[in-house]
Amino acid sequence: MILTHSVKVCLATQPCDLRKSFDTLSCLVKEQLKEDPLSSKLFVFLNKRANRVKMLYWDGTGLWILMKRTDAHCPLWPGSETSVPISPAL
Repeated sequence: MILTHSVKVCLATQPCDLRKSFDTLSCLVKEQLKEDPLSSKLFVFLNKRANRVKMLYWDGTGLWILMKRTDAHCPLWPGSETSVPISPAL
């Protein structure tokens, strides 16, 4: 899987139960984000503590799920910031 700078990213603003898998994340994309899970956009979900992230991506042949867990002292989301730069290195 190769993600380029042209891939659009959609970040869910509400915390998500990250035990969800392909089908239930796809339903969240449709119902909550009002997007098509097969649109080749990268859909990003965080848990309540913001120390885990799960991403859903359609590459044209199938869905990918990517997950990352960080140390409790290193949240993925800064919390009260109003603007957060996002880079491919994330």
